[in-house]
Amino acid sequence: MSTNRPPKRRVLIRHAAIERRVREVARQITRDFKGQRVHLVGVLKGACFFLVDLAREIDLETSIDFIAVASYGRSSESSGQVRMLKDLDSSIAGLNVIVVEDILDTGLTLNYLLRLLRQRRPKTLRVAAFLDKPARRVQPVKADYIGFTIPNEFVVGYGLDHAEHYRSLKDVCILRLPRG
Repeated sequence: MSTNRPPKRRVLIRHAAIERRVREVARQITRDFKGQRVHLVGVLKGACFFLVDLAREIDLETSIDFIAVASYGRSSESSGQVRMLKDLDSSIAGLNVIVVEDILDTGLTLNYLLRLLRQRRPKTLRVAAFLDKPARRVQPVKADYIGFTIPNEFVVGYGLDHAEHYRSLKDVCILRLPRG
């Protein structure tokens, strides 16, 4: 008899802690760019929740754009290949750009994006990563603003998904997929 067991989830970061940390990161950005405008570039789709909450808490003039790249597809492992799915809608030349990423994992996607965006001559280019998973790093890259550093676990919730499921969870959860 075959059973389709659902994946198991365990809460790693509660929503209340996420809210507190987003406010702290926003205060740091507000201090770092005091009196200046910041342009947030959200990496779709995973960073949407973090970007929206962060933008609401930054006490500066803020504009937003989105870029979409893919390196995972429907798998829980990065393919190692980064593909551009959606480019920015407007120029970032001369702007204080903060790339807002859901998770800093292997570094492949973020390094690709930073190379691409530097060519477009922003005034400054920084990175805000909701989650940092340094144990998975393949290429060296660092975020200027980090929400949480997490262990080498596959996580979902607060924008992060597995095959387009679990994004809307308020907590960040470790997902254990059934074998087979």
